[in-house]
Amino acid sequence: MNPLLKRLQVSRLASTFTVLATLSAGILIGSVVSHGVKGQERMDSSDATPLKIPNPVVLSNTFSQIAKEVGPAVVNINTEQLPKAEHSRNRNPHVRQSPRPDDQNGDEDGQDQGNGQGGGQGGMQDFFNRFFGGNGPDTGGPDDGGGVRASLGSGFIVDSKGYILTNNHVVEKADKIYVTLSTDPAGDPQRHPAKVVGVDKATDVAVIKIETSTPLPTVKLGNSDAAQVGDWVIAIGSPFNLSQTVTAGIVSAKNRSIEEGQQFQHFIQTDAAINPGNSGGPLVNMAGEVVGINTAIYTQSAGYQGIGFAMPANTVIGVYNQLISGEHKVVRGSIGIGFQGVMSSAVSRVYGFKNGVLVSRVFPNEPADKAGLKGGDVITSLDGRPVKDGDDLVNDISARRPGTKITVGYLRDGKQQTATVMIGDREKVLAAQGGAPEEDDNSAPEQENGGEARLGMSVSNLPSGLAAKSGLHGVLIGNVKPGSFADDIGLGGAPAVIVSVNRHPVNSKADFDAAVSGLKPGQDVVFEIVDPQHPRDGSAYRGGTLP
Repeated sequence: MNPLLKRLQVSRLASTFTVLATLSAGILIGSVVSHGVKGQERMDSSDATPLKIPNPVVLSNTFSQIAKEVGPAVVNINTEQLPKAEHSRNRNPHVRQSPRPDDQNGDEDGQDQGNGQGGGQGGMQDFFNRFFGGNGPDTGGPDDGGGVRASLGSGFIVDSKGYILTNNHVVEKADKIYVTLSTDPAGDPQRHPAKVVGVDKATDVAVIKIETSTPLPTVKLGNSDAAQVGDWVIAIGSPFNLSQTVTAGIVSAKNRSIEEGQQFQHFIQTDAAINPGNSGGPLVNMAGEVVGINTAIYTQSAGYQGIGFAMPANTVIGVYNQLISGEHKVVRGSIGIGFQGVMSSAVSRVYGFKNGVLVSRVFPNEPADKAGLKGGDVITSLDGRPVKDGDDLVNDISARRPGTKITVGYLRDGKQQTATVMIGDREKVLAAQGGAPEEDDNSAPEQENGGEARLGMSVSNLPSGLAAKSGLHGVLIGNVKPGSFADDIGLGGAPAVIVSVNRHPVNSKADFDAAVSGLKPGQDVVFEIVDPQHPRDGSAYRGGTLP
């Protein structure tokens, strides 16, 4: 704050107090004069009953009992990040901007594969704040890349031998980690050095450990599936370095996704007050059981605004058990496919399925490819169990061990088929798909006006250089009229190639014009599109009902 402005504010406050004091004195003098208190005869008050401080009455002690039970196992986590020349001094790691809401492609391996059609942000998509506290003061000189940076978070003990659960983002960039127990004296934040046992970035969970000569108090873990919207919950942690802070609220929602492409992050939403420093602390139910790890908040001010998110305990338990195993990492299954997470109902009608997952791409030489699955197949079951949607598919396959087999039921051209697929290691599958994307042709194709009146967009044949380089077939989308049918279903924005219309392949503009000419009002139409700059990312499906 500007020192002059500060002095002015103080001065104004002082003047206010002076005025109030003067007014109070005047009122007092006026009262004495008008009522003659000084010379008034004393009234007999022998019949008045003296007030007594009542004995303490316990009205509702549930919250306080839970705080006493769980509090001793909740810890403060202080971290230090040593100076590094490449660190940006102005970067704020605690506020993240959300992805574009229209990037709706997902895949079975948890990667966002949006085609980038359109853009824009708003509402809950504005900012999400990772809240492990602000950076501490820079203690280094101007030429050493910055001094030691300190951050604060929370955690809770789950094993009396010193094993602690917290968030990965609390410790991921730390060079030194220190834990403060609830019984530690104040002023010694480096009393218990901690080591990282293992981390899982996909769920933002970390396990750290401190050495102890005596058993430590632990929390009880609950079944987060039993939590219901409206249930009371308590958050415990160290917001703003205020240790052992307890706040209460309710479960506001379940299975909440806050970032596109994060297949393993489905949160419990709560309105219990959560602020910077709470990250990694427990969310506790009325039975004193931890049902989640406080992980993120929605905020436009970097502070509490009534919406917080906790990773469910059932997810955390599975991650923890793998992190404390010999490999100290989480191994997830994969079959090597991509799919679009959110689709129009017109897509399911055109492709002939109600429940299931439409495969947009199959990774070459990976399990699904080896088993014969192709893009355009609809996965309907796993080992005979119906598949509801993409999340259901991911949760099932990722929980299976690599090397095991699974029977995949799928639709191809309306016919039900099955394939036996060997589960692969998700990490290895992703690594095998790395590589630089193909670059687009620099030539500007001539735009033609086919289908513009009916759909509100123009298309053109692919430039020969692009077709040869990418191996694509189809037509390149040109101008899209704002407010048109094409715009409404998401065909505007970044370059895209239409490769099929209502499942009919498109090899040229003539094919496209023929397919469009037969469309009638009230008919479902689905376009299969590919990003020409990243053709290996597979297909996306945009569809709707023609007005």
